[in-house]
Amino acid sequence: MEEGSSGKLDHVVYRQLPPQTAALLDIQPQGSKEAEAFVKAFLKRSLPRKSEEDIQDRLHRKAVVLEHPHKRRKRVKRRRGKGFSAKQRREMQLFEIKPEQQRYEIFLPLHELWKQYIRDLCNGLRPDAQPQMIQTKLLKADLHGALVTVTKSKCPSYVGITGIILQEMKHVFKIITEENKLKVVPKLNNVFSVEIGDFVSYIYGSKIQFRASERSAKKFKARGTIDL
Repeated sequence: MEEGSSGKLDHVVYRQLPPQTAALLDIQPQGSKEAEAFVKAFLKRSLPRKSEEDIQDRLHRKAVVLEHPHKRRKRVKRRRGKGFSAKQRREMQLFEIKPEQQRYEIFLPLHELWKQYIRDLCNGLRPDAQPQMIQTKLLKADLHGALVTVTKSKCPSYVGITGIILQEMKHVFKIITEENKLKVVPKLNNVFSVEIGDFVSYIYGSKIQFRASERSAKKFKARGTIDL
């Protein structure tokens, strides 16, 4: 910008307000020196991060965008509450079934609910349903409430145990028998049979060593021969 243009701009910026405008705004008219001092002070407050030379340069050469000074708020990271550790769960006995609750008849309604759940999951268990489809659905299904029997095992004492699954953990089933005995049966090296209507499916425990939530998202591959 040329020297003459700069002088004309100063004249416009610092010139005295017309009497009518001053009366309308209810302010006292000021001379050019007072106006210049006011403008400089105003710009210094409005542009606190700019030097005086930079302010003057912007005033003479560019349009001035007034800044609104504000402090940036620091983002506070919210810590998510951690769940109980395995040790704490054991100490609090969160998953322990009290002896007075270890009765087979108490969990018969749970078994009835499970049968309805499986029928809905397998589209009604029609006679023409494919056994492979039922087997695939069963491997991903929630087994709490299922009536199972240990048909094969490397440990003979487990063979023949029949009852309702009360709890499924990563490596074991907790089963309540008709004799009101709570059995903890490992999945490893055991085969469980499950009767669903007219279908009988076999579950190889060694292949489902997952938590129920993990198993529901697991993809199981069909295999011709599976050893204990």
